[in-house]
Amino acid sequence: MGGKDVSRSWEVSDLYERERAPLGRLAAVVTGDIDAASEIVQDAFADLVRAGDSVVDGPARLRTAVVNRSRSWVRRRIVARGYLERQHPEEAFHSPDPSMHVDVRRALGRLDPEQRAVVFLRYYLDLSEKDVAAALGCRPGTVKSRAARALMRLKEDLDG
Repeated sequence: MGGKDVSRSWEVSDLYERERAPLGRLAAVVTGDIDAASEIVQDAFADLVRAGDSVVDGPARLRTAVVNRSRSWVRRRIVARGYLERQHPEEAFHSPDPSMHVDVRRALGRLDPEQRAVVFLRYYLDLSEKDVAAALGCRPGTVKSRAARALMRLKEDLDG
């Protein structure tokens, strides 16, 4: 016997039928958002499928993934909420000056196409870094760096 025999007691389709709803409830409780919960569970199952036969305990792996992804989702929302709370409410949600929309469009137009694509996918369509990376055919780290550079450039252009 040369290799390690990995036997698992579950099949993805059976596991999906049995665990999808409870994991969805878990994610919904942690995030407080049903849509986010659904996406989190789907992503956890997709990761499980990609991991293949290397996973011995699928249910445990799924629970851990759902909890970790849910906590990350909550942390991102807390950071975003904190940012918005530091802004003046009328500036955060409404633009009293219609020319502001033109300024934003111009600033977006000055970004290179890759940065513009990242900004649109990540912040307008609210895709995860992983989904943006898949859509653009690059790594999540590339998405992070492009987004950071784009936001810095937008801030410079809009602030003065």
